[in-house]
Amino acid sequence: MMDKAFITTGDGCRIAWRFDGPEGAPILLLSNSLGTDMGMWAPQMEQWAHRFRVLRYDQRGHGASDAPAGAYSIDRLGRDVIELLDALDIATVDFCGLSLGGMVGQWLGIREPHRLRRLVLANTSSFMGPPDAWDARIALVRRQGMAPLARASVERWFTQAFAQSGRHAIAPIAAMLQATDPQGYAGCCAAIRDMDMRRTVALIQIPTLVIGATHDPATPPTHSNALATAIAGSRLAMLKAAHLANVEQPIAFGACVADFLADS
Repeated sequence: MMDKAFITTGDGCRIAWRFDGPEGAPILLLSNSLGTDMGMWAPQMEQWAHRFRVLRYDQRGHGASDAPAGAYSIDRLGRDVIELLDALDIATVDFCGLSLGGMVGQWLGIREPHRLRRLVLANTSSFMGPPDAWDARIALVRRQGMAPLARASVERWFTQAFAQSGRHAIAPIAAMLQATDPQGYAGCCAAIRDMDMRRTVALIQIPTLVIGATHDPATPPTHSNALATAIAGSRLAMLKAAHLANVEQPIAFGACVADFLADS
């Protein structure tokens, strides 16, 4: 285990990262969702760090990473991953990303497949329109900060039943959202707004697992089905959860990913 360290990308953005798990184990790279940081993977760390050398990082604009001004792009977020791997002298990894992290994973699978062994795309989509909804969210966060988004986002991320029974698990996620830099959040919203990989995602040829959730209002089952259909030979797993399935169904999510990565 180690504290967070940093690399600096070619455009001067510091990206926070850390390793957990035994040296020499297969490397599993995790990519966080919009409004969280690498701490979102805490429910899986005990399980995964026994089997993998887990590499986590904070998306640009999130956590301890820098939050540059202006709109970001999926291309830029994907390049952040490649620059991280290059800086750490890592040739290939298994990759698991949720929501925004899964969008970055799609970009990597399309543009940099030689850097990936296997790919897990969880609670994500190739397109999340309409653009004006993202423009409205960007305008809101720039005017009023993260507070107006916090409650509404958490309500969409978890089922009503889990909101009552899983408050201990939800509290750190809500804290991450509140602590997110509004400028960084807005920058990543612009990346999602401008993203459309519905046609190019069919270019992914590496082994892929798509994880969806039955009660996910942000990236509903139809989005997960569309991804699995577009990516030839991919597997689809549906969990009974809302958007942050790894938090709501930690054991099932962790086992699903571990079993897929172990299946050679």
